[in-house]
Amino acid sequence: MDIGPPPIKRFEEKPFSISYASVAIATVKKALPYMSFASPIIRYGPGGEVGVDIPLVYQGVAIDRVHYDPLSGTPSPKGRPARASGIKVSKDEILNRVSEVIKELRVIEAAEFRDPESAWAVPLAWKSIIVAHVKVTYSGDSIVPDYGLTEELRRQVI
Repeated sequence: MDIGPPPIKRFEEKPFSISYASVAIATVKKALPYMSFASPIIRYGPGGEVGVDIPLVYQGVAIDRVHYDPLSGTPSPKGRPARASGIKVSKDEILNRVSEVIKELRVIEAAEFRDPESAWAVPLAWKSIIVAHVKVTYSGDSIVPDYGLTEELRRQVI
């Protein structure tokens, strides 16, 4: 019986066990179909450069940002926030271009441990690149929101 997507809650402290990594991976796999992209965050610099991030959202909260390359119209690898100069981008065009990307995301069968947060980070890949990390509580049963990004989304003027 499916009881719906995994819950969201705060970090937990427990004795370390590597077995929780497998639980975290399974939790992200279960949550993935419920994830979506929010409206892109577009930033223009003083020299005309533009940078775009697309928040990955789960149950109404942001969990990570996916860098978007405005020149290729595709996600950029984690750690490479793509920038372009002298172009204008449209939120609707970006969402249209990445509408298929969300369906192509997959969970990587590995997790890294984030201390002092005491949480797992499970990578999501698109094609052959890692584009996001989903933080999961230490016990592996709940998704941890990116509170800063969630607040940034709430402040965004539509």
